[in-house]
Amino acid sequence: MENFEEKRISLGRLRIASPLVLAPMAGYTDSPFRRIARTHGAGFTVTELISAEGIVRGNAKTKKLLIFTESERPIGIQIFGNDVNVMETAAQIVETFLPDFIDINMGCCAPKVCNVGMGAALLKDVTLLGKIAKKVVRAVHVPVSAKIRLGWDFTNLNYREVIHALEDSGVDFITVHGRTRSQMFSGKSDWNAISQIASFSKVPIIGNGDIASYAEAIARLKESNCAAVMIGRGAIGNPWIFSGKLPTFEERIKQIIHHIDLMISMYGEYGIILMRKHLVKYIHGFRGAALFRNQLLHAKERNEVIFLLQQMQDEYIKYNVTA
Repeated sequence: MENFEEKRISLGRLRIASPLVLAPMAGYTDSPFRRIARTHGAGFTVTELISAEGIVRGNAKTKKLLIFTESERPIGIQIFGNDVNVMETAAQIVETFLPDFIDINMGCCAPKVCNVGMGAALLKDVTLLGKIAKKVVRAVHVPVSAKIRLGWDFTNLNYREVIHALEDSGVDFITVHGRTRSQMFSGKSDWNAISQIASFSKVPIIGNGDIASYAEAIARLKESNCAAVMIGRGAIGNPWIFSGKLPTFEERIKQIIHHIDLMISMYGEYGIILMRKHLVKYIHGFRGAALFRNQLLHAKERNEVIFLLQQMQDEYIKYNVTA
């Protein structure tokens, strides 16, 4: 296990204690999950992507996405849009919430985002991409970063041009997901391309894509010469990925209950339903998980979930004692 506390990592003006950071994931990286990730050592957290239009219009649901707790710091608020002036105004509003940095999403592959010229669609218009980044950087005092993909598709791998445009805009660091937009989340993340980018970029690069374990994160960090590594899906149900700790089954159950309580505290009883997608990941791979998964996915009350988790723990202990 690496000791990162001895040397803080520099990402432009942002300083972090660990180079393993949490990726922004729609539907997953809400405040409870961000708090958990930080508890387990994530270098920083990022909100789900938030519409610049919604921020400027003062949309109630959008405002809720901007809220975070002190325990989530360092935290970045990620915004997306394709109107230069709207992005500028949104960034200024976001700054009033006092995030540690603002991240510009230029890599989201969701059709509803790309089909209106936002997210990864900006990779097709490097001039506009650069203007947006420059406008946001000049509009705020906090560090600004951008998250991109390698290009729109394999015939348009223009990441070198995109990186130069972002460098010129004054961003503090850039996160690179090693896929094209056309790949969505299929195939494999191209870490050779990420390494190449890290070698020529004038600003710190964070590599992102297919990190499934702590050991893999450390290996990618060393091999790529990136300043940090961003972990997304690999952290769902496994926040220990940021520390390399191997939790006991009892510690895993305790973490699940803590996560449930955070969800209920934030969302009320509906938090139980929102927790389901995390639950299946937490228990994946354990003996009897399939049977309990079905019951957990239908549980609607905290006591019911706790009872099922206790049963699962009893079965685990019983099996290991008699095995």
